[in-house]
Amino acid sequence: MDDIFNIISQRTGITEKAVRKTIDMLNDGATIPFISRYRKEATGGLNELQIQSISDEYKTLDELAKRREFIYEAIVNAGKMTEELSGRIANCWNAQELEDIYLPFKPKRRTRAEVARSLGLEPLAKIIMSQHACDIESKAERFLNDDVENVEQAINGASDIIAEWISENEKIRNIVRSSFRATAQISSRVIKGKEIEGEKYRNYFDCHDSLRNISSHRLLAMRRGEKEGFLKISITNDDETALRNIRHVTIKSNCEASDIVEKASCDSYKRLIRPSIETEFATESKEKADDKAIELFATNLRQLLFAPPLGHKRVLAIDPGFRTGCKVVCLDEQGNLLHDCVIYPTPPRSDFDGAKKTLFALIQKYKINAISLGNGTASRETEQFLSSIGLPENVKIYVVNESGASIYSASQVARDEFPDKDVTVRGAVSIGRRLLDPLAELVKIDPKSIGVGQYQHDVDQNKLKHALNFTVESCVNNVGVNVNTASPQLLSYISGLGPVLARNIVKYRAENGDFLSRSDLLKVPRMGEKAFKMAAGFLRVPLSDNPLDNTSVHPERYALVKQIARDNGCSVIELIQNKQQRDKIDLKRYISDEVGMPTLTDIMAELEKPGRDPRTDSTKMIFDNTVNSIEDLYEGMELSGIVSNITQFGIFVDIGVHTSGLVHISEISDKFISSPSDVVKLGEIVKVRIINVDKGRNRISLSMKNIKQ
Repeated sequence: MDDIFNIISQRTGITEKAVRKTIDMLNDGATIPFISRYRKEATGGLNELQIQSISDEYKTLDELAKRREFIYEAIVNAGKMTEELSGRIANCWNAQELEDIYLPFKPKRRTRAEVARSLGLEPLAKIIMSQHACDIESKAERFLNDDVENVEQAINGASDIIAEWISENEKIRNIVRSSFRATAQISSRVIKGKEIEGEKYRNYFDCHDSLRNISSHRLLAMRRGEKEGFLKISITNDDETALRNIRHVTIKSNCEASDIVEKASCDSYKRLIRPSIETEFATESKEKADDKAIELFATNLRQLLFAPPLGHKRVLAIDPGFRTGCKVVCLDEQGNLLHDCVIYPTPPRSDFDGAKKTLFALIQKYKINAISLGNGTASRETEQFLSSIGLPENVKIYVVNESGASIYSASQVARDEFPDKDVTVRGAVSIGRRLLDPLAELVKIDPKSIGVGQYQHDVDQNKLKHALNFTVESCVNNVGVNVNTASPQLLSYISGLGPVLARNIVKYRAENGDFLSRSDLLKVPRMGEKAFKMAAGFLRVPLSDNPLDNTSVHPERYALVKQIARDNGCSVIELIQNKQQRDKIDLKRYISDEVGMPTLTDIMAELEKPGRDPRTDSTKMIFDNTVNSIEDLYEGMELSGIVSNITQFGIFVDIGVHTSGLVHISEISDKFISSPSDVVKLGEIVKVRIINVDKGRNRISLSMKNIKQ
């Protein structure tokens, strides 16, 4: 175990002491949000990402330890274990090296070498491999029998065994790996007859890239084209250099046997080693591309989930459309559905007067404070209609990203919420709730369906799910939730809860009324002390008589806060309300073995702004009213837009013409940037310049260079 702590420390750059403490807490059932927020003294102030990296490395090494154990037992059972081999396995913490060690002992299918061994040709192979004998044919004659009819067959069989030995040699495999790492090229070409059908992959019809340097998005695009049957991908290497390096290892003399070994080396490389290493590098490059794409997806998702909520307002939400009209719903401050209907302000009906009359009546009847408009089909036309009818000044229009709303509307969650409403109404409700609280609504949708990633269906789905679930969990716990209004989906992401306890909380709330204190949560079925400890600090109870129940101060520190208040001659409420009172506190007095300055500092920050929301205020985007379609664009035009997606090669910006424009990474900044997410965030309002409009392909190229943001 000490080895594992040390290795994790080296790989993560985190002290071994912090690694040890973190793993101990994780093994004891503590969650990452809890450790990050409430155990800073133990970890040295590690953040969630650092703790996650420790957890991931620990799981990887634990799995490797189990694999190591299996390999050790397999070799022992085969009767081939040696002291040296045992020591190598015991000290091996590299998966690739471990598999190389195991390769010569691994059970094989009926290979050419296995066939040759069964014919009794392994001793001949050893004679040839030693490269001492010159008259190989006379040596080979000793191995002729009913199954080995001539010398040529004997030598060929021995060569097959030598080729397998060479392919299983660790040093040689590492030589080839080094060659691949330095010179391997990945190429794609269009499959004959698929040129028209695979038009979207035209950039990859005849493409060559260094495997070492190819960007994630290009490799994933090529792999998708291959999966869909339009492209053929190959990985090539500098074979001559690789073979020359192999010969340096295998050729020990200059005799007839050496010639046979050289031919066997060439056969081994082309038939056994190169295909194996090629597969290895194809897998490795795909994993790296996946990791890059998943990292970007998680970053985008975090930004989307942290989008500012409008807050407790009454919202009229519109899911825009043409032929089927615009679906309208009215929601109260908690997002409850008050009314739904359909208006037809867009073609083909263009019932402006009827739609206007309906909207004004709804705004007045339901005391609407804001309009949430989906950004899908007919969004721009509907926004122009709304802007032209003279809405009350206090009713603002917000354009909301509706990606995934259709997924939610057809889900079991939506059917449970609105069993008597169709998918169009449910979708409009989702659009409205995304304005009220994006986080609370978006947790109801499979994260990869939200539409802010790149090649999300092509990457490792287990890795993607793990990363996105971690991101959602992090965001939910960072913000905290009101236990009396949160949905089961939102509660399920709270530290220590999960789906079962989340449903139990909602059921208990429905049967017994609102929770009046955090301690009431212990009455919920299956809510044990450990689950309560993990969850309590992230759950808010605004109705509680104890003001700390509506903060992120953990119940385990309530006594400490009360002590601080008593020492300063005031109540906890007065301590929260009186900044001068707080400023007089000497926090050093309250440092103990369990509580250090990090916890005390967090407590004081929370008392300053109890229940604060880390998300910023909503901003309203106004598109240029002279630009309605791609036909209205021209080169050099400058516009404002909303960043709708971030990829590795650039950002997509919604400028109000149905088609988002692309700002290539080279056009984002006057300075070099390694990633678009270093400069912009999802949902950010940016200024762009039109640099190219391809109306035929419906593509818009934008630039942010030399534009003051």
